[in-house]
Amino acid sequence: MNTRYLSIAVTTLLLVAMPISPSWAKKNLPPVNDEGMELVKNSKLATVYADPGADLSIYNRVMLLDASVAFKKNWKRDQNRGVSMKVKDRDMVKIQEEVATLFREVFTKELVDGGYQMAYEAGEDVLLVQPEIVDLDVHAPDIKSSTRTNSYSESAGEMTLNLELFDSITNDKIAKATDRKRDNQYQMQWRTSVSNRSDARRMMTGWAKALRSALDEARSSTSPTVN
Repeated sequence: MNTRYLSIAVTTLLLVAMPISPSWAKKNLPPVNDEGMELVKNSKLATVYADPGADLSIYNRVMLLDASVAFKKNWKRDQNRGVSMKVKDRDMVKIQEEVATLFREVFTKELVDGGYQMAYEAGEDVLLVQPEIVDLDVHAPDIKSSTRTNSYSESAGEMTLNLELFDSITNDKIAKATDRKRDNQYQMQWRTSVSNRSDARRMMTGWAKALRSALDEARSSTSPTVN
């Protein structure tokens, strides 16, 4: 894929996320990072660096690694300030596991629906996707308690995705992206594990659609033109 095709594909990845992604962290970034990857411009949404010589069109299968999940700094301390029902370490582990499982579910469905096969080992047509969710901030976690307690919040919370794409054979990095999403409902709502999961799914779906669209665009850009 030449530079123009990769630029189209990665720009598509950014623009698809526009409806629910805030504009952030784009100023004063170097045009080329320390890995020799070029900054993708013309987007107010996320930070993306890409290898201009990479060819996304060759990938028909995706090997999705498990997402690592990390809470926002001091999240547990802030959650437990002034409340009777305390978040415990086991609650945090459970939330992390649920977020990682949901991430795989959402991305797998979107990619399979788009005609891409999921792979479980390296191959010449396999794109390796390594996701990392950081700064997870669940505003009103649904923590199990012996007493009945309702949690209310205007937002389910926010999280940041760091996503890296690799060639599964050579392990060459193709692109890396960072994007933050925040759930904004603008009204106080009762938060449960079901509603929090639904809101998280909606945020993750935007990321999944972005990846699928980038792959679709790369594939269509190299398709022969029919006269």
